[in-house]
Parts: sequence; C-alpha cells; structure tokens
Amino acid sequence: MKNHIEHEELVLEEDVHIGDISELIVYNDDVNTFDWVIMSLVDVLKHTPEQAEQLSLLIHFKGKAAVKSGPKPTLMPLKDALVDRGLSAVIEGA
Repeated sequence: MKNHIEHEELVLEEDVHIGDISELIVYNDDVNTFDWVIMSLVDVLKHTPEQAEQLSLLIHFKGKAAVKSGPKPTLMPLKDALVDRGLSAVIEGA
C-alpha cells in the first residue's frame, strides 16, 4: 500500500492596510492630578492600574504619550470620554 500524502494549499487574505492604525495621545497639563489621569485611563481604556501609572509618568515627563492604538473609529469614543473627563487627548495617524 502506498502512502498518500495530501498537500493543502494555504491561501491568506490580508485585510490589514498600512496606515490604518491610529494612536490615542494624551497630553500633559497643569490641571489634572496623577490620580485622576490614572483613574481615567483605567476606567475608560481598561488599562491595569500599573499600566495607567506608567503612562501617566510618561505623559508628565515627556509631555505626551500614546495610550492606545487601533482603528480611528474605535478610538474616537475613547478620546471623547477622556476629553469629557478634562484630559487633553487627540487621535493621530490614519
């Protein structure tokens, strides 16, 4: 009896286009406290407290930080929620 090996051809479809990913950027200000920024990043973006604390330090010392990336339509309500809490947030890219 002969060994019969079937070969399958794998076809991949790529729906990812370069440039489709945007970044949600939060800027430093002199108004919001570290605690408020951390709480906002946890509540709105579902970051862990440790992740939110690290991002708040980056925002403070570097002047801004990318806090989330993804498709622009996904980031828009998150940006709006952060702005509603008094944070300075924008979406950059795509």
